[in-house]
Amino acid sequence: MSSRLDVDLLVVGGGIHGAGIARDAAGRGLRVLLVEQGDLAGATSSASSKLAHGGLRYLELGDFRLVREALRERQTLMRIAAHLVRPMPFFLPTAASIRPVWQLRAGLAVYDWLAGAHGLPRSRALDLSHAADGQLLQPQYRRGFCYYDGWADDARLVVANALDANARGALVMTHTRCVRAKPFEDGWAVELRLASGAALEAIARAIVNATGPWVDQFLARCTPVRAPLRAHLIKGSHLVVRRRPPGGRALLLQNDDRRVVFVVPFEGEFALIGTTDVPLSGDPGAVAISAEEVEYLCRAVNRYLAQALTERDIVWTFSGVRALRVDGQKHPSRATRDYVLQLDHAQNGAPILSIYGGKLTTYRQLSEKALLKLVRTFQSLPAGWTAQAPLPGSDLRGMDPARYAEWLCARYPGLPAEVVIDIARRHGALAEAVIGAARHPEDLGPQFGGGLTGCEVEYFIQREWARDADDVLWRRTKAGLHLSEAQRQKVAQHCRATQPDTSGEAA
Repeated sequence: MSSRLDVDLLVVGGGIHGAGIARDAAGRGLRVLLVEQGDLAGATSSASSKLAHGGLRYLELGDFRLVREALRERQTLMRIAAHLVRPMPFFLPTAASIRPVWQLRAGLAVYDWLAGAHGLPRSRALDLSHAADGQLLQPQYRRGFCYYDGWADDARLVVANALDANARGALVMTHTRCVRAKPFEDGWAVELRLASGAALEAIARAIVNATGPWVDQFLARCTPVRAPLRAHLIKGSHLVVRRRPPGGRALLLQNDDRRVVFVVPFEGEFALIGTTDVPLSGDPGAVAISAEEVEYLCRAVNRYLAQALTERDIVWTFSGVRALRVDGQKHPSRATRDYVLQLDHAQNGAPILSIYGGKLTTYRQLSEKALLKLVRTFQSLPAGWTAQAPLPGSDLRGMDPARYAEWLCARYPGLPAEVVIDIARRHGALAEAVIGAARHPEDLGPQFGGGLTGCEVEYFIQREWARDADDVLWRRTKAGLHLSEAQRQKVAQHCRATQPDTSGEAA
């Protein structure tokens, strides 16, 4: 080994759970190393439905505790990540052949109650006979319910947690693979492999296995631990179409198999449609939407839409894999989305904590509970702190995100307003660091289109661990939707010219 790192906690996996745990642990004074084999949020955590929600459908599964926790966490995220998580109204059309109206009304009443007095506006009945939203739907769907949930920028939420973890002392290493972990003294000796092929040794008192769909593979291939749980891998796929629901309101559509499909306003002119639930037995790193899933999602929304979707309307698709705990359910849509924190020990007593299940919305609460599981190893830890501490970019000078964007445009009158607004939307109060000394359009560097400029690309690479065009176009932003192939190639060239090295170490 060429060198060695000594840390308290090694977190393997740079998704939302790994980044959240690294942030929480670093803020409590632990020496933390977070390693990710690819890019931050490079798998499941950038392939969600982009919602911070309680999970209305989970009430049918009896997951009341999970829904309550998620609804409370939804409000916490809107407070600590105000530029990345925001309220969104949903319209739920009635379809009596699937669920009677009384059942929907009762479910929404319970949802409101679980959210508590400090939640979003309460649900209400809605008549769309004369509303713009009604023109989107077939004539028989004119009544239903309006309720509120949260929209979230999933990948940027991961980055924000990693940034805060790094600011509090954690070392974040992307494109770094954990090859082997073996007991050493009272902890673990871990072999890491950088993208360059160089080896690195880390000594850690404890390991968190936050590898998502690779949770079982990591234990089996890299550690001596044989866990009693096994992950149930479920693929969820989404479509993005160039058709925005009117009024900024999302749709929650009941399908004839009693699942639900979301149609969510996305990136201005688009709509995001998802998701599917398909058991997966292959490589979770090589998933893609199938023709059957495309047909399923189109058929589900075409039960309702006045203008039917076809495959020609699709501009992008993406798929992710959830590692749900095995709970005996034969149908994947009925498997619980609750999480299990499985604590195991090597022969020397060294702990390794594996995460099964979980939702984007509850990642912060899960992170707190993960550290509670490790309390015997890390005695006298300070209390949890993340519920009150804003994530980087969320301290918006006392303004809401829209007002802050207006203020920023006034501060930089010589810059294109659409560029400033996009930077504010992605970075919140860190937008001022992104813009830096720029006062004129040419100061921003190349203008790639879609509100993306050279100075922001350089910021992603220098400060946010981005490396290539995919990191920039599909995770740090969704600018790839707005650019032509030629424009995307120019972004790729700029990334290659800007990338200082391939060490994988934190900025």
